[in-house]
Amino acid sequence: MLSRMTATLVLDGTRIHDIASFYAEVERVFMAGVDWPLGHSLDALDDLLYGGFGALDGDAPATLEWLDFERNRQVLGIEATRAMLQAKLDPDGPYDRARIRRQLDALEAGTGQTFFDIVLEIVAGHPNIALVPR
Repeated sequence: MLSRMTATLVLDGTRIHDIASFYAEVERVFMAGVDWPLGHSLDALDDLLYGGFGALDGDAPATLEWLDFERNRQVLGIEATRAMLQAKLDPDGPYDRARIRRQLDALEAGTGQTFFDIVLEIVAGHPNIALVPR
């Protein structure tokens, strides 16, 4: 029986200062050798983690070391999430503004998820990926 090797990927949190730089770092780590960019959305991140292209080989096990994890919790926290959600309230945008408003209200009440929380939930939904905060 052949066993698949575990890939170790390192997300360099010192490169992450906001949501845009988070996606840039994800692209740098996961999309090496791929000639098309990852969409900057949480759905695209979730799709990426299923593997089959880039650094992940399908459901093969992988270890994701996330450097500067606690600082990233802050930079991808309430302020970044608020700005992301407020940008989606554009009346000409494609988003469900009522849902975005509810998300903003929950965030302000201290009960909503931050962008960082959502990313962790997405990673946790991929049991083949072991997250190692550093």
